[in-house]
Amino acid sequence: MTSASASAIPTTPFADRRAIQKLFDLSGRTALVTGGSRGLGLQIAEALGEAGARVVLSARKAQDLEASAAALKERGIAADWIAADSSQPAEVRRLADEAIAKLGHVDILVNNAGATWGAPAEDHPLEAWDKVMNLNVRAIFLLSQAIGKASMIPRRRGRIINVASIAGLAGNTGAMTSVAYNTSKAAVINFTRALAGEWGVHGINVNGLAPGFFPSRMTAGLLAHVGIDNMRAHVPLRRLGDDEDLKGAALLLASDAGKHITGQLIAVDGGVSAVHGG
Repeated sequence: MTSASASAIPTTPFADRRAIQKLFDLSGRTALVTGGSRGLGLQIAEALGEAGARVVLSARKAQDLEASAAALKERGIAADWIAADSSQPAEVRRLADEAIAKLGHVDILVNNAGATWGAPAEDHPLEAWDKVMNLNVRAIFLLSQAIGKASMIPRRRGRIINVASIAGLAGNTGAMTSVAYNTSKAAVINFTRALAGEWGVHGINVNGLAPGFFPSRMTAGLLAHVGIDNMRAHVPLRRLGDDEDLKGAALLLASDAGKHITGQLIAVDGGVSAVHGG
């Protein structure tokens, strides 16, 4: 490298570089989190709010949203909510419009709402397949499109975090018969990569989180069937995810600390995908 080309590389004087706390600070930022009334979505919303963001939660049930927003407010987080069924295109459009109206603009979009269905592939109902695909894939596309077009592309900045799953990295054997869910999460992973490629030019970072097994209302049936000790035995760290484990990765992808990360998937799974593939 010549001295002329080296001098053209942008650098920040050491004294002007932001401290790590500033890089993770979300003060003044806004966030919309779908599936935000409980579980992983609420955990992510809590992390963003604790870092300073104003947060709007969305899910189907107003009662659950009201309670969750109140819990966040008790922790000093500026939180609001919008009840919407993201499996319905008209509801997605309304959600986008109302979120922008409440927040002024959306800096961070977390696509977390999702559904699963357990059935052997040979007997899997078509209506169940459509239910999973409509919420897990189509809704993410529609909401990203609406928020991106109305709020992120015009402002030439934004963060989109798609919550996939390590189920999108591999198939299942034994008691786990969830062909639609696995297929949908694989679609989310490549949607994340494709959108990152298209929207990078607009200053929009698009990344994914792939949680492993976290106890939740959605996974309660499987946990009861398989057993917690059996589940832990397949995890290198010999533990399941808890109510803090997604916070760090979500904040990295939402903040300036992750400004040069896009099109990537972070597995938060205790090491399962490293040894089993998913």
